[in-house]
Amino acid sequence: MTSGSDTRTAFRTCPLCEAGCGLEITLETTPDGERVHRIRGDRDDVFSQGFLCPKGTTLGHLHEDPDWLRRPVVKRDGEFVEVDWDEAFATIAAGLLPILDEHGRDACAIYLGNPGAHSIAPLLYNRSLITALGTRNRFSASTVDQRPKEMSAGMMFGSVTVPVPDLDRTDFVVLLGANPYASNGSLCTAPDFPGRLERIQARGGQVVVVDPRRSETAERADLHLPIRPGTDAHLLAAIARTLLDDGLATPGRLRDHANGLAELESALADFDPVRVAATCGIEATSIRRLAHDLAAAPSAAVYGRIGTCTQEFGTIASWLVDVINLLTGNLDRVGGAMFALSLIHI
Repeated sequence: MTSGSDTRTAFRTCPLCEAGCGLEITLETTPDGERVHRIRGDRDDVFSQGFLCPKGTTLGHLHEDPDWLRRPVVKRDGEFVEVDWDEAFATIAAGLLPILDEHGRDACAIYLGNPGAHSIAPLLYNRSLITALGTRNRFSASTVDQRPKEMSAGMMFGSVTVPVPDLDRTDFVVLLGANPYASNGSLCTAPDFPGRLERIQARGGQVVVVDPRRSETAERADLHLPIRPGTDAHLLAAIARTLLDDGLATPGRLRDHANGLAELESALADFDPVRVAATCGIEATSIRRLAHDLAAAPSAAVYGRIGTCTQEFGTIASWLVDVINLLTGNLDRVGGAMFALSLIHI
C-alpha cells in the first residue's frame, strides 16, 4: 500500500468470480472519510496481469451503496432495524432451533453466493456451518448457474472437475452461451479471455460464437450462429450425429476409456441436421459445416457456459459439449478441452 497527501492505493483481489483478478484501488480522502476514486487491474498481479472485466471496475459502487448492509438487521413490525451481533445471534437461535427440533434439519436451507464463496473467511467456515446445520437443502450461485455442467461432468467423468478449452494453444474454439468480452470466462479461469481469443485469430485460428443475440463476443468472432434460445442441446446433438454419420468421429486414445460409444449413434438417431434446423433456427448446411470444421481443425475445443446451463435441457447440452470434444479427439489433449491441474497436489 502506498500513501499520498489526499489519496492512497490499496491492492486487493476481486471477489466476484473464481478468476480472482488483482485490483488496484485508488482511495480519495474526503471530509466524510475515504471514497473509491478509481479501480483498475493490478498490472503486477502474477496471474491476472492487469486484466479486469467490467464487473470488477464497478466495485466502488457496491462499496458505497447506501443499501449495503454494514450491520446485522432484524425485522420488527415489518421493518428491518440494525442490531449488534449478540442480539443477531440470539435472534437466530431463538427462531431457528425450535424449527429444527420440531421439523428436522431439512426444514432449513442454506444459500452461499459470490462474493462470500471467494473470500478467505467464508471458505474456512462455510463447511463447518453447513455440517452443523445438517440440512440437505444446500443452494449456491452454482445451483442457479453451472450445476448442469457439474452434474454432467460428475456422471461422465466421476468428478465435478470440468474440462476447459486450452485457449493458448487451440486452433478452433466454439463458444456457446458465453460472452467473455463482458464477463470473463467462468469455469475457465483465464484472465484476459478476450485477449486470448484475439490471439487465436492472430495465429490463424477461428472463433465461433453460438448465441441468440449478437453479443460483444459475437461481434468479434469469425462466425456468429444466432441460435433459437433453449435449443443448444438440439444443435450439439446434430453436430455429434454428423460426426458419426460422416465418419469423422476419432476418439483416438480415449476410445478404450469411453463407455457407451456404441449406443451413442442410436441415441442421436432423431437429431438429423435437417430436422434440427427447424428447431434451433440454424441451417442444416451450417450445422454440417461446423461439425466438419471441428473435425478438420488441428486442435479444437467446444466451450459451453451459463447460457447452455440455464435452460430446460441444460444437463444434456453440457454433456454433449464433452461428447463432441471426445468424438473429435480433442478431450484431454493439448489445444482441446483439458482437465486443469490443481494448485495444490496431495
